[in-house]
Amino acid sequence: MLRRKIPDLFTLANLVSGCIALRFIFEEELSYAALFILLSAVFDFLDGLAARTLGVNNVHGKDLDSLADVVSFGVLPGFLAMELIRMQNDTLLDSMWIWGFEQAYALNSLSYIAFLMPALSAYRLAKFNHDTRQSNSFIGLATPANALFWCGLVVGIENGSLYLLANPIIVVLLTVVFSLLLLSSLPMFSFKMKHPNWVGNEMRYIFLALCTGIMVYMGIAGLTACIVLYVMLSLASSIKGDKNNAANTETDIQ
Repeated sequence: MLRRKIPDLFTLANLVSGCIALRFIFEEELSYAALFILLSAVFDFLDGLAARTLGVNNVHGKDLDSLADVVSFGVLPGFLAMELIRMQNDTLLDSMWIWGFEQAYALNSLSYIAFLMPALSAYRLAKFNHDTRQSNSFIGLATPANALFWCGLVVGIENGSLYLLANPIIVVLLTVVFSLLLLSSLPMFSFKMKHPNWVGNEMRYIFLALCTGIMVYMGIAGLTACIVLYVMLSLASSIKGDKNNAANTETDIQ
């Protein structure tokens, strides 16, 4: 009986870690918040691993996982994006006005667009529990991947490696794009392998090799580049698949 509760304990650890991250955000310690979101991602991985290893499969576990993920990978990235928008006053001229409003007031108002992220994350997670198409791959960007992107961005902006993205308008655009990716129909590969062979797993091995180099060079900030690479490879794979399907259809017609 106790072993069936182990995945739930990891899920609750995910939630608690997310709550700690939220406190750091309120204290404007964004790098510490990013670290606890990363810890949430580790616990999220472990709860799924434990459930598969122990053969635990129940409805309440999926619901609990989604509730924890809404906080750790929905609400938290939204607040990170909001704080990045609000804290970038120094990247623009102090006398600059935006849409007829003084800069600080305009950025503060504009920052509320970040709440699009938790809203669409919650919607995605609710759909995911009942979508049988996503057992071996994802349709749209998974919420943990989106959270990792924002963790890397926060750390990269604070340590200067991603200073070119330290502009409120860029952060707003990234917020909108990545929020929409959560509900997009773009097929994205997962890391569930039916076998360890190269054939059939080429995309996964290429991605892991490239990400290893990126993370060695950039550290945590490299997560942002890795998620962008993940989206681009998934897009390329989708385009390739569409072309192959079109070619096969044309051959069948002939």
